[in-house]
Amino acid sequence: MTARVSRLLPGKARSLVTSSNNRRAEDCHQRHQEAYGYFLPIQTRWQDNDQYGHVNNVVYYSYFDTIINHYLIRYCGLKTGLLTSPLVGFMVTNQCTFHTPIGFPQVPLAALAVEKVGQSSVHYRLALFPPNAAQESQSVGHRDLSDGLFFGHPMLAQFGALACTTGSSVHVFVNPATSKPTTLPEDFRRGLLRLMNPPPE
Repeated sequence: MTARVSRLLPGKARSLVTSSNNRRAEDCHQRHQEAYGYFLPIQTRWQDNDQYGHVNNVVYYSYFDTIINHYLIRYCGLKTGLLTSPLVGFMVTNQCTFHTPIGFPQVPLAALAVEKVGQSSVHYRLALFPPNAAQESQSVGHRDLSDGLFFGHPMLAQFGALACTTGSSVHVFVNPATSKPTTLPEDFRRGLLRLMNPPPE
């Protein structure tokens, strides 16, 4: 719809058009690597494929869950045992949009950003980037898998410029003894704020 036609619409309809245009621009931005701060190569498995020869839709959620928890454990100090952790994360919202398929044995790149940090909740933005078709072979080392990659790492050039999948999710952190929301510790919060773009003032 052109700007001229948009100006002729009533106020409410014009606002819906503007909102829709803004959403499309945001969706386009989220398909690019610069929208994310942290990356993790994910090895697909034979069992991830479905009868159509590509990774089944439900499996993408496990890839996203993997990068989120990898970052929380590695860079925010999340403990993985109920007896040793002062907080545990409950996933309360998940959403995924599929753009192009991937399949075993490809090694896609999961991407993570933090959109909002509340008192006890975290809103994540997620994506999966396919291997670069021009790249004949990928070189994914143990360190890449254990540390992950931050934006600007030269290895990111081995992956496609546009995400094949984008998504979002929300964690609420609770006290494991009571299952009630708990305030995020300051060092935990600092690790999350590192992935906000732009960073908070």
